[in-house]
This record gives sequence, structure tokens and C-alpha cells, in this order.
Amino acid sequence: MLGEYRISGRRATEIAASVERAVGAGALPPGHPLPPMRDLARELGVNANTVAAAYRALRDRGVIETAGRRGSRVRPRPASAPRDPVPGPAPEGVWDLSTGNPDPRLLPPLGPALAAAAGRAERPVLYGAPDVEPGLGALAAAAFTADGVPAGPVAVTSGALDAIERVLTAHLRPGDAIAVEDPGWGSLLDLVPALALRAVPVALDDDGPLPDRVEDALRQGARALVVTARAQNPTGAAVGARRARELRAVLDRWPEVLLIEDDHGHGIVDLPAHPLAGRTRHWALVRSAAKAYGPDLRLAVLTGDTLTVDRVRGRQRLGPGWVSHLLQGAAAHLWRTGAVDVPAVAASYTARRTALLGALAERGIAAHGRSGMNVWVPVPDETGAVARLLRAGWAVAPGARFRLASPPGVRLTVSPLGPADVGPLADALAAAVRRAPARRYD
Repeated sequence: MLGEYRISGRRATEIAASVERAVGAGALPPGHPLPPMRDLARELGVNANTVAAAYRALRDRGVIETAGRRGSRVRPRPASAPRDPVPGPAPEGVWDLSTGNPDPRLLPPLGPALAAAAGRAERPVLYGAPDVEPGLGALAAAAFTADGVPAGPVAVTSGALDAIERVLTAHLRPGDAIAVEDPGWGSLLDLVPALALRAVPVALDDDGPLPDRVEDALRQGARALVVTARAQNPTGAAVGARRARELRAVLDRWPEVLLIEDDHGHGIVDLPAHPLAGRTRHWALVRSAAKAYGPDLRLAVLTGDTLTVDRVRGRQRLGPGWVSHLLQGAAAHLWRTGAVDVPAVAASYTARRTALLGALAERGIAAHGRSGMNVWVPVPDETGAVARLLRAGWAVAPGARFRLASPPGVRLTVSPLGPADVGPLADALAAAVRRAPARRYD
């Protein structure tokens, strides 16, 4: 019995379904503990192995997590929930720096681009049309080539996470291990268990994943590696030329590893790309339109080795079929017309990050934010820091959302900040953190 909800069922599938229904309905909220297996077995009148099988299935589907002697509990973002809860507005008088959203003032209007895409269509797009709009495919291929990415076919997906999921499922099977940055993108960390994969954390610094930690993860059996090229979420890390050479040397020793590079910072970062692509037999590089053109465009382009991209496109044809040609045409129009002034956008985010990092340094607070729109501040007490900042009028994202084994921290999105906000925010952070933490994330 859990509060007002009673888990039911006689078979493992029935017990697992009962828990999933409760999670989806909110009766078992994120973080809620589940009863010990023997206790639940006794209550249901079944063998403990039946409950163990149910819990194992729930773990494989990303619904619950197990923490040794602390037992099993609903994951913070369970995969069986019908949707993320819609966050309410920040309390009156509170600056919300928790969202990870781009600055709306730096996004181009989509209306003219959509109208242009509709006007260019000579006839409606019907079944059997190419899945990649030729104009967008040509622009994406040219940009990949200009950045030194090996030549490969192009696919279009509904955002970066959709692309990463499709690439992972094209090669991996349930139970396989995948090396991921820690701290790293929360949505990816949620996706891994939802695909019944196992995450192996890889520590990073301001230049991206540490090569020796990548090597360790591959030795532990990781069959895939996901690397953020620039504007890493949440730390702002960016893979530089030297780090790229070091990582390529590691990958040269592991040619069978599936490599996925997430370059969602393309279009808002002025640091050059240093792709790792092509060092392994199977690879993919993904670029999303979300940060430069707006999250609602829901579009990403990817390239990779022929087998990988063919598998992605083939499986896509059996599901949604294709990403709307209107959206693809709109993205191509924005790209072709230079609707985003990349140097100006990058400079705007850089100015805000640099001002905040400098103000924190003056107050003895170490923080990270080499690129993109986020700043990561290690803290000794995550919950306390978030609460103190909220009382001071600032809402930030707790680091637990982004961590596996790395120490606590908080993430701040600089998009809403103006010059006058930096000093008061730095004062509040200094008061909340109370001491300067170590530089490395591991």
C-alpha cells in the first residue's frame, strides 16, 4: 500500500502495469519509494521472484530506479508519464533562470519563413515524396563539409533528441552500455534508461569529455559514446582543437564504438567546430534548429556513415514517414537568408556569461560557461542553494536533473539576464553557495 494507491496484480506484467498506471496518473509521483520486493510479494500473495521480475521490467522501461539498500523509487522523470508536468510561472518577483530556453528576442520570426516555404511549393507534398527537402539537405551537407565533417547522407528528424534516439536504436540493444557526459543533458540521461540502455558516466571539463575517462568507459564495455560539440548542457563546455585530437586518438583504438556528436550550439556559438566524426565505423553528427531558430521548429539535421543514416531513414519511414516539408522549407529559408546573425547572437550570450562568470569570480565562486546560454555552478548543497536562491528572488535548475555520479551543482540560463541583473545575482549566488568548490566536475 502506497498512500492512497494499492499496487495490484498476480503476474509480473500485471504488477508492472499497475505501477505504470499509477505513475502516469500521478498517484506515484517522481521520487516516491516502492515497497521492498518481499513486502509487496507478501501483500499480493505472490512469489518474490514475480515482484523482482516486475521491478526489473519497470527499470528497463525507465519508470523506476534502484539505489541499492535504499530500495526502488519512481524516477525523477519516469518514461511512462504521459507528459512532463507543465511548470507554473515563477513566483511574482522571481527571475526564472531555470528553463534552458534561448532569448526570444534573438529568435527570428517564423511567419515569413513558413509563408515562403508554402509559397515555394508548386504542388502539395504527397506520399512517396523524398523525406529530405532538397534545399535543406543541400544547405546541411554544405555546412557539414565546411566544418570538416566526412561526407555522408543527410536525414531530417524532429529535433536532436529524436535523432539521437533513432541512431541509438539503429545499433544498440536493451542492456547495452552507453558513455554519456556527467554532468550532461538531462533529457538524454532520461532517454537512456527508457531505451533499456545503461549509462556509463564520463567526467568533463571546460574542453569537453576527459579522454582518460572516455577510455575507461569504453573499457567498461560502453558500445556508444555521446559527445556535445559546443554549448554543452549544463556546463557550457566546448570541444577544442587539442581535446578533439586527444579524443580522436582514443576513438582510433575503439573503431567499433558508435559515436554520436550533438552540435545543438550550431548557429548560436562562434567557437569553431572540431568534429570527431569518421574515426569509428558507425557515427552520426546532429545539428538542431532549436537554439538558433526556436524550439517549436522541432527540426534537426544529421549526417553519418551510410548504414547508420539509412537505418534512421528507413525506420522513420515506418513511423512518422518524414518531417513536414513546410518545416524543412522554413528552416531552409531561415538558413539561406541569414535570418540569424550568428556572430551577434553568440556575442550576446557570451557577454552575459562572461559578465556573470566574472562577477562570481570576484566573489570567490568557481563556475563554468565556456559557450552557449548556460552557466554551471558547483555547490556543496544543491537543495539548500536552490531554496536560498529562490528566497532571494532567483529560480535556478537543480543539478540533480543533469548528474549521474558528479558532485552537486546548479544550472543558470543567462538568456533573461540584463547588465543590471548580474551583480545582484552574483551576490545571491555567493550567499547561497557559501564556499568555492573545486574546478573539475569529477
